[in-house]
Amino acid sequence: MDGTFQKRKEMVSNEQKTKIGNIQKSERPPKIFVLDTNVILHDYNSIYNFQENDLVIPVAVLEELDKFKKGNDTINYNAREFVRHIDRISDPRLFNSSSGYPLGKGRGKLSIEINHPFPPELKDCFMDDIQDHRILSTTIWIKGKYPDRIVALVTKDINLRMKAKALHLLAQDYLTDRIEEERVAHNEARIITERKYSDGLLDKIASEGATLKEMGNKREPAANQLYRFRYKSGSKSPDVLARYDKDKKMIVPVNFKTVYGISPRNSEQIFAIDAITNPKVKLISLTGSAGTGKTLLALAGALAQTDLYDQILLARPVIPLKNQEIGFLPGDAREKIGPYMLPLYDNLAVIKKNFKESSKENIKIEDMLRNDKLVISPLAYIRGRSLSNVFFIIDEAQNLTPHEVKTIITRAGEGTKMVFTGDIQQIDQPYLDRWSNGLTHLSEKLYGEELFELVNLVKGERSELSELAGRKL
Repeated sequence: MDGTFQKRKEMVSNEQKTKIGNIQKSERPPKIFVLDTNVILHDYNSIYNFQENDLVIPVAVLEELDKFKKGNDTINYNAREFVRHIDRISDPRLFNSSSGYPLGKGRGKLSIEINHPFPPELKDCFMDDIQDHRILSTTIWIKGKYPDRIVALVTKDINLRMKAKALHLLAQDYLTDRIEEERVAHNEARIITERKYSDGLLDKIASEGATLKEMGNKREPAANQLYRFRYKSGSKSPDVLARYDKDKKMIVPVNFKTVYGISPRNSEQIFAIDAITNPKVKLISLTGSAGTGKTLLALAGALAQTDLYDQILLARPVIPLKNQEIGFLPGDAREKIGPYMLPLYDNLAVIKKNFKESSKENIKIEDMLRNDKLVISPLAYIRGRSLSNVFFIIDEAQNLTPHEVKTIITRAGEGTKMVFTGDIQQIDQPYLDRWSNGLTHLSEKLYGEELFELVNLVKGERSELSELAGRKL
């Protein structure tokens, strides 16, 4: 009896605690996030991704955005779109941090805060009067004005986050488009390897495929799930490679195939060529380290299917090295971007070397280049086009934001196929990492869709030296 009473008492006590916790949670004032310029340049709609919390944009951010308005890159587009949006609001509350402009149901308020004098603690730490320090000064001022609220600086600049923390300010990355570490690791290991089926069943899969019932699967796999089956006896080789075909409801064989003189050297490359030449798959993500053959396989596969497409486009984002902007390079626009396109021409040269100079294959490539049926171009030159019946290869896609990848895919018209290639370990954009880049998002968000296939290439095939560097350095 006493035990029963004690349990009831604990249940009532826990229920009261829950109610009190809910009240405290609901009464807790919303947080205040101070946005850095790079957050807006990364995502011009970012102000709508902070739920019920309030946002402050230092006027120093607007000054920086003004420098980015001109240009053809995505950051220039984002700067223009955001400034236009702020101009459309044109509300006096926007410049009053006490009231702020309401962003809509379920969202907080937005305000623009003018510059404030550097407080003593900032002067003691950082001497230079630069925009980053003005943003820190505004964050300190907001924190002092609202001592009862959590104030945090949101920036994709690691150095600025470190400076903020040195001043005992809360600082964080823009996390809306960040994929969790375990999900990234999962994307890198999508091929299922199994050694549990009879040799007879594997023979059947290798020749004609097998139904889920024959495989004993209780759950339907994801569309285009890749399999590597190994014989139990160990007497037969090589492995049986297969893919789940959602239309047929079968595990179908994936066979060795040579495309335009290029033969796969490992099972991952066999999967890649199968995806590239599969008309049902319209969107492909080829990931892997340098030298695994991503771009080469995509280009060879495209050339092997020229009768299916009106044009082959091969593009990559232009990322200037260090502080050397393209405008400082000599020559006209085509000559300026030429050095950045050299890796794409190198892959084309590898394919051409498989044939004699006078071969019909090489003559075909030259004709396609001359007639713009094969176009190698910076990605910025493709923006705004509607791409119908095109085989589009986007190289170095790890340097694109999720928004850029989405924008590119939405350009696809009827009959278009897109292949994104890249290495998420080699990112040249200062505000992207392996968790937030567009290639990672593409692999995570679209995996399991019938039109999409992900292949992660793991073995370097460029040379022994290249593979050694990839593994050891």
